[in-house]
Amino acid sequence: MYTLVKQKEAVNKWMERFGVRFGIYKNGNFNEQIFPFDPIPRIITHKDWLEIEAGLVQRVKALNLFLKDIYSTKEIVKHGVIPEEFIYSSSGYLAQCEGITPSRDIYSHISGIDLVQAKNGKWIVLEDNLRIPSGASYPMIARTITRKVSPETFKENAVFDNRSYASLIRKAMDYVNVDNGLAVILTPGRYNSAYFEHSYLAEKAGVILAYADDLIVENDTVYYIGLFDKRERVGVIYRRISDEFLDPMTFDSSSMLGVPNLMQAYRKGNVAIVNAPGNGIADDKGIYYYVPKMVEFYLGEKAILENAPTYLPYYEYDKKYVLENIKTLVIKDVAEAGGYGVMFGRDLSEEKLENLKQLIEAEPRRWIAQEIIDFIDLEIMEGEGTVMRKSDLRVYVISEEETRVWRSGLTRYTRDPTSFIVNSSQGGGFKDTWVLSK
Repeated sequence: MYTLVKQKEAVNKWMERFGVRFGIYKNGNFNEQIFPFDPIPRIITHKDWLEIEAGLVQRVKALNLFLKDIYSTKEIVKHGVIPEEFIYSSSGYLAQCEGITPSRDIYSHISGIDLVQAKNGKWIVLEDNLRIPSGASYPMIARTITRKVSPETFKENAVFDNRSYASLIRKAMDYVNVDNGLAVILTPGRYNSAYFEHSYLAEKAGVILAYADDLIVENDTVYYIGLFDKRERVGVIYRRISDEFLDPMTFDSSSMLGVPNLMQAYRKGNVAIVNAPGNGIADDKGIYYYVPKMVEFYLGEKAILENAPTYLPYYEYDKKYVLENIKTLVIKDVAEAGGYGVMFGRDLSEEKLENLKQLIEAEPRRWIAQEIIDFIDLEIMEGEGTVMRKSDLRVYVISEEETRVWRSGLTRYTRDPTSFIVNSSQGGGFKDTWVLSK
């Protein structure tokens, strides 16, 4: 039987051999690095999972209804639940998506919801990721490798199998596929931070990995150009390209990553795009504040999963509280992601605190503030011993005819003993997530 130390070494060695890497841009340079794997799994009890599952299904249903509403009749604005200005001032809102109805009315087919577990055991939602949530491939391949190097591990524990993810996303793609066309994953290429995942998921889901040059739009229809210039109609595109680069005729005209006139084909209903363009409005960190209200507005239910206590400086009473208590809060720039734009008041000098206050006063819509949640630490291997580090959990919710939660997830941890930021782009590692089946 492998010891944990040997298991860690073996799994990470195999991952390096398979090219399991995470790329990041820093100071204008692209660097690929191993995404460190820790062999001590996060274990979620069956009882806890049932609550998480129910809460996430409810939350994602509400978010999909919000996206449909906000790009059509905007009932939630008309009823005063969310201020109109809050919608149109969001960098994630795309006027070019107004009036477009996606195939089967689904906007977020693959949602990545980030949670932490407070020390009282309660699970709390930190962020909603509805544009291009990444990371599912890492626990998939880590589990596969662990089975090879330590086959007894999963024979001795009642853990849900996580090999279903590829079939779940393929089912979601097939559900919205227009006229049973080809299914493709559109990648910007190997210099994207998650390129490994694009190729891995394409292989596992049995779909084509396509680059922008492989696709062409003619007569509002998307075609894949294969060998010998053979053209096949495309019915669904799982895009791993940000909105602004998706179509140079609609968004950023300088983009070399997108497909010209793709949005025209999409608007005509001739192709499905997974996830829908314009979803960024729903994972704006300011809009996050309103998700429990969305659940009540669209579903008539109380939210099962709570948000972290959050304040919007947009409202005068919240701004007053934030400015008076800034040293005890975490301040986030609503447009940033990947752990960037996050500032802990307690770590800032008086000069930086004063500068931040001035920024909040000048641009209140740009910021949110949250109480610092002292979420649980998990045990990780360090050398031949163990240490405790802050960890979060990204869970993936798949929307098709039904809304389903993948019974696994990406547990990320910080390697810095003083940090609460666990993102891989900030140098964190990951571990497997065991959801107990009984």
